[in-house]
Amino acid sequence: MSELRALLTPDGLELLDALGPIESTGEVAKAVSRLRAAGHSPDLVSAVVGQAHLRAKATAKFGEFAQRMLFTRAGLEQATRLGVGARHAQRLRAAGITAVADLGCGIGGDALAFAGAGLEVLAVDADEVTAAIAAYNLAPFGSEVRHGTAEDAYAALGDVPLPRSDASDSAEAGAQDRGKRAAQSGARAIWMDPARRTSGHSETRRVSAEDYSPSLDWAFDVASQVPTGIKLGPAHDRDALPADCEAQWVSADGSVVELVVWTGVLARPGIRRSALVIRGDRSYELTSGADAEDAPVRELGAYLHEPDGAVIRARLIGDVARSLDAGMLDEHIAYLTSDAAFTSPFVQSFRVRETMPANPKAISDALKRHDIGTIEIKKRGMDVDPAAFRKKLTLKGAETATLILTRVGSRRLAILADRVPAAS
Repeated sequence: MSELRALLTPDGLELLDALGPIESTGEVAKAVSRLRAAGHSPDLVSAVVGQAHLRAKATAKFGEFAQRMLFTRAGLEQATRLGVGARHAQRLRAAGITAVADLGCGIGGDALAFAGAGLEVLAVDADEVTAAIAAYNLAPFGSEVRHGTAEDAYAALGDVPLPRSDASDSAEAGAQDRGKRAAQSGARAIWMDPARRTSGHSETRRVSAEDYSPSLDWAFDVASQVPTGIKLGPAHDRDALPADCEAQWVSADGSVVELVVWTGVLARPGIRRSALVIRGDRSYELTSGADAEDAPVRELGAYLHEPDGAVIRARLIGDVARSLDAGMLDEHIAYLTSDAAFTSPFVQSFRVRETMPANPKAISDALKRHDIGTIEIKKRGMDVDPAAFRKKLTLKGAETATLILTRVGSRRLAILADRVPAAS
């Protein structure tokens, strides 16, 4: 807290802006030495240099906005990318929402996107330092930021319109009407990004509702009453999601970054599963009323296709396969195959060169035949460490390729392939 107090002064902020972004640990050490030699206090030097380093890292999520923001290390790691947050804001506006209460705002990443879209924002965080940083980041928009719990902040919203959804409005026209009613009432939606209570968690490990703050039981109860968006880890237990919500998995530039539970007027009629794929400044979406039935299994063709992680998480692989006239390589493995070449934003495609048993000698022989010296290793359905496996291979050629290690039935298969350029 002493570092933050030192930083949040005219002199501290001026020093930070003058320092500029710091990219490497070597630059950190040099900046610390230079500022200490200039007579600045240890707290101020630590705060300023730390923020300059975080600003450099934050550029990937916030672009040029990062250079006027403040961060905590954990807050930056957990923050929503600005491009993803902007799409959330678009959904709120399309539903007729005019104000949003961000209950658990962190450093204000989502709130920043909401405010930038013209929504009235109330941002709340239970951590005093984090709330202060959010207040700084949201200051250009004049948004209200409070230090307090999500539960207390929600209770204080009693005099603000928080419309329930109308279960009878199931058609698109009904959704539009709900949006108009929401706008006319000055409706406020709720946004929550519940924090894990413990650090060092794994996205592959299932966690209980009580592992979050606020509790997911409480968050889902709120969501059943008012229009709400709840951001969760993409590996969250699907069986623990509300039955009547829209569950949207989001990937950004190849990485699945979040699962959002939408309710009320924010959940689109007839949609229960969605895969939103963002590449650069473009986005593509696949939606369905339920998990898709898998496509039939077929023999490996001329092309192998790896569905985007959001498609896999949303269990919409079968819909992608049928839209592309492709089949499953194995009923338990998320790879598709076809004889025809195609590009799709929902898959990464590979042209097959050769297949062989998944053992180092057979693979090394193939690499030699194809003059391969640089290899990308992908695996699915096989318990192997790609880095350790690479050391067992002979790589002496001039060409580049992709090696895919997978399983087809009881067979362990290696597929030597070339990436097909992604859809633009």
